[in-house]
Amino acid sequence: MERVTQALANFSANLRFEDLDPKLLLNFKKYLLDGIGCGLYGSCLPWCQIVNRFIKEQRGKKESTLWLQKFRGPSTNVSLGLGVMIHSFDFDDYHNAKVHPGAVVIPAVMAIGEPLGADGKSVLIAMVAGYEAMIRVSLATGPASSRSKGWHLTGTTGTFGAAAAAGSLLGLNQDEMASALGMAGTQSAGLWAFTADGAMSKRFHAGRSSQSGVMAALLAKDGFKGPTQILEAEDGGFCKATSDEMDLTKITEGLGKQFVSAEMNIKPYACCASAHSAIDAVRQLIEKHKIIPSEVEKVFVKTASGVKLQCGFEYKPMSVLQAQMSLQYCMAVVLLEGQALLDQFNEGKISDPKILELAKRVEIVLDPEIEKIYPATFANKVEILLNNGKKLEARIDFPSGSPENPMSFDQVVKKFESLANKVVAKDRIDAIIESVERIEKLDDIRKLTRLLA
Repeated sequence: MERVTQALANFSANLRFEDLDPKLLLNFKKYLLDGIGCGLYGSCLPWCQIVNRFIKEQRGKKESTLWLQKFRGPSTNVSLGLGVMIHSFDFDDYHNAKVHPGAVVIPAVMAIGEPLGADGKSVLIAMVAGYEAMIRVSLATGPASSRSKGWHLTGTTGTFGAAAAAGSLLGLNQDEMASALGMAGTQSAGLWAFTADGAMSKRFHAGRSSQSGVMAALLAKDGFKGPTQILEAEDGGFCKATSDEMDLTKITEGLGKQFVSAEMNIKPYACCASAHSAIDAVRQLIEKHKIIPSEVEKVFVKTASGVKLQCGFEYKPMSVLQAQMSLQYCMAVVLLEGQALLDQFNEGKISDPKILELAKRVEIVLDPEIEKIYPATFANKVEILLNNGKKLEARIDFPSGSPENPMSFDQVVKKFESLANKVVAKDRIDAIIESVERIEKLDDIRKLTRLLA
């Protein structure tokens, strides 16, 4: 069997700045700024405050900055906190492999890069290594199959991304990197049970995954030997253990020449990515037909079985996360308010009687055409029946923020400002933007982390 773990380790350990073209670097600046914005906003949310309080109580070696907490602690624990913060509101970047790389990789890079005084080029290299590892491992599992088993792929595959990123900064050689990936994979975890009761665990998975990957890289650096066939092993290999449809060629195909991390999506809406094309479709229909919510008799979202499983449950106002994951809620709130941003997802809004009543008119149905292209394409069809008998339809294959319909750097800046201005003064916001925009010229990442303290 092909040694795919070794191939991924070789790539992660030997990636160089010269391997990255300018367009890819611009994308990664967008990912970094977007992730920082999500994390800064997350610092004020209750689930993040619980985790950050726990981290601060543990104290420990003062080496890495926990953003906006006036606290520096061990890199492993700080990566946990930063991951929860970035993934705190489901507003962070994602790939169609059904993973959120930024919430796992950025914490690892920042937490390890700070005590090392890493320069900006090294940070970018590590981010690319981490994103590539995480996305490719998810693709290799057959993400639709893995997800149908109840795994949360950001949690299960994120350990590989964090280990690759941290290992890159630590200067691991190929053998050490293979051990780090092995130790990362054996810690993989994350189950989808949170939609049953609206639990906070989804937010936790990204941070825990980042922490596990950082720990794996640090142990490997110190000589700890991990399983160097963690991805492909017949007995206990990650891909076989978590999926019925693994394809290990997805890890090595074009590795180092074609960057799957160029295919990231940056979210314009503060909810599950699987709902975004449906939101675009509803907004398109509202703009075109001037729909009044009281005229809506029924809404059909025609989608893939994975989306129906994940987001097609009967909506009950148990938590903000429950609303963010629910197609019924998202369709209702967009019909009523025209948007799906921070203001549409808060404790007061999620139990609004008008939204609840309209959500009951939303039905999620399987569509064979959409099923064939999912999850490679996050498409949705929306059909709205009005009480006068008129039927309105729209199909969106590539949602706003996708590689086919991308956000510009200026648009990402505006999103960042809208998040950061909730918690940070304007002069600091401007300085963070400037630092990220020229990060390849930054001689020490601590100049950026000081702005986040």
